[in-house]
Amino acid sequence: MKKNMGNTDKTIRILVAVVIAGLYFGNIITGTLAILLMVVAAIFLVTSLISFCPLYAIFGMNTCGVKK
Repeated sequence: MKKNMGNTDKTIRILVAVVIAGLYFGNIITGTLAILLMVVAAIFLVTSLISFCPLYAIFGMNTCGVKK
């Protein structure tokens, strides 16, 4: 897999995942919405750690910086 996520994109995804986890464990979000958002947070976290987003690959997007 070729990396297709830049540092800014990864940072934003990790922050969103942390916020969602905080809302979940603080019992601010509950039920089906909480489960759905936790799945999204897990996907954001995994894609950030491996620097690859399958949806970016499908749509031909790349947020990595250009290497000189």
